[in-house]
Amino acid sequence: MPKVIKRTAKKAGQAPGTLMHIGERKAESIRITVIDYDEQNYQEKQVTSIKECEPFKTTSTTTWINIDGLHQIDVIEEIGKIFDLHSLMLEDVLNTHQRPKAEDYQSSIFVVLKMLSYDEENDKFRSEQISLVLGSHYVITFQESVGDVFGLVRDRIKNTKWRIRKLGVDYLLYALIDCIVDHYFIVLEKMADKIESLQEKVATDPSQETLQQIHELKSEMIFFRKSVWPVRELVNSLLRSESPLIHKTTEIYLRDVYDHAVQIIDAMETYREMISGMLDVYLSSISNRMNAVMKVLTIIATIFIPLTFIAGIYGMNFEYMPELKWHGAYPAVWLVMATVATIMLVYFKKRKWL
Repeated sequence: MPKVIKRTAKKAGQAPGTLMHIGERKAESIRITVIDYDEQNYQEKQVTSIKECEPFKTTSTTTWINIDGLHQIDVIEEIGKIFDLHSLMLEDVLNTHQRPKAEDYQSSIFVVLKMLSYDEENDKFRSEQISLVLGSHYVITFQESVGDVFGLVRDRIKNTKWRIRKLGVDYLLYALIDCIVDHYFIVLEKMADKIESLQEKVATDPSQETLQQIHELKSEMIFFRKSVWPVRELVNSLLRSESPLIHKTTEIYLRDVYDHAVQIIDAMETYREMISGMLDVYLSSISNRMNAVMKVLTIIATIFIPLTFIAGIYGMNFEYMPELKWHGAYPAVWLVMATVATIMLVYFKKRKWL
């Protein structure tokens, strides 16, 4: 967090559209991949220079240009010049702490999303900002690092039987957004498994480790909510957009994404309440455990109060105490003390205090 604040502070006072990478460097070098296709033809290749993408700007085919790595500002600036991308758009691409949004720049549409996935090996959630630019014949995606959730989309593009090969570039944009949103369901399922496991621990054996896990899960849910909640507004803005880049035939698919976003938000709010409830249950369990301990200690102290009183009387060492000269005084005092303790135990048991 301090690094983010420091790098953001450096940008203060700069002119709008000043390009500066804000965020972690997650790739060693920039990798550019181009997928170009229509209903009959398909090609995929990696290019070494952004200038090799220039011919795809005016083709009649659908082109998907994917850029992995954002730290080389000159490359981002060059692709902006080739495809006439607004400087404010490029500024948002390089700032990896953007809120999910969609903006219409007339000649192009800019979309920012959080791409969430679950790392099975390290048992944690992985987040990455992805920026999408929709043009007349192309979609450009900017990713922080190599590796994404678009494997199924690429497989569908390779196969001629899928609808994506027949429809336009706006359908490609929908397919990428839909794939990102669908992976939110996977993250939700993993979060639900964690919540279920924690609920069992809280109910049976709450500990300091359990409390830490609850707080970690709560922090993850806060970040997840921050990443997902604006998606509904984002998709709705695309549906209300009058841009010629989005055709009427694609709007029905965007409405389906909108429905998915609403479902995710509803489930997310439910899980959020469950996590808050777990924290209350944990505190109640700890309080009940403490009460049980205090109850036992109170009963023990209560039983020993009269016994201490009796022992105190015969420990005063007065010379003329009649019981001190009696031969059976010592066992008699023990008998009285045992009787008092027994009577009190029976009374506590009858009142269900034990």
